[in-house]
Amino acid sequence: MSINNSVFTNPSAFTALRSLNKINQRLDVTQNRVSTGLKVASSLDDASAFAVAQGIRGEIRALDSVIQGLNNSKAVGKVAVAGATAVSDLMIDIRQKLTELANSSISTAQRTIIQNDYNELLSQAANFVTNATYNGFELLTSGATNVNTLANLGGAQLTLTAQPDVKNHLRSLAGITINTAVNAQSVIVGQFTTLEATVGAALGTIGAEVRALNLQTGFLEELRDTSQVGLGNIVDADLARESAKLTSQQIQQELSVQTLSIANTRPQTILSLFR
Repeated sequence: MSINNSVFTNPSAFTALRSLNKINQRLDVTQNRVSTGLKVASSLDDASAFAVAQGIRGEIRALDSVIQGLNNSKAVGKVAVAGATAVSDLMIDIRQKLTELANSSISTAQRTIIQNDYNELLSQAANFVTNATYNGFELLTSGATNVNTLANLGGAQLTLTAQPDVKNHLRSLAGITINTAVNAQSVIVGQFTTLEATVGAALGTIGAEVRALNLQTGFLEELRDTSQVGLGNIVDADLARESAKLTSQQIQQELSVQTLSIANTRPQTILSLFR
């Protein structure tokens, strides 16, 4: 093999320089992966993988929005359930007062006291219904409307059904003057029984709908997490492996620099022969 000892060209230096450039390019890639934690940070790294990753990122963001909407609706439903439960609990005391008013043996003064207690309980029940609102949404008042929520990326919806009859029947019950035992008994079997059934139905309906919202939220959260794992498999760098490569490439770089330095001294060595 012939050796070029020209002082004008230095093939060994050119070879060493090309090798150093390649090592530096690989080192830049590895350093970028270690610093960002990504093996596909842009379309320059892998165009097809980056395109797929961007699509998955869009789906994950969309799922986050759907989940947030479901959580908001759950809050509306839970507040309504809390209000209806409070009314249901209070109806135990209301029923007791009605039963006392249905007793014909109490005096007029006693009836007045019990009637006042009864009215106060109804007023408190009405306050529970009025205050059962979240973010401007309510399900138990007279003007309540259904709350529809996006349930998935396909456009399906879940509904919280308005229960305006709770407030309507409370208002009807509050508008009755109970001045006799017969009236009290009539209210018990009539308006009170209707209110009791209405509140029970409202609790059952909204409770089931909130449960459906919970189930759908859990499913979407699992779907989002699975998508996140899939995204990581596409774009995330293996940091342990990349760190090992980084160390190896840094050593290669040092050796390549030394080789280039030695190659660059060759023309000087030839010139020294003529001194």
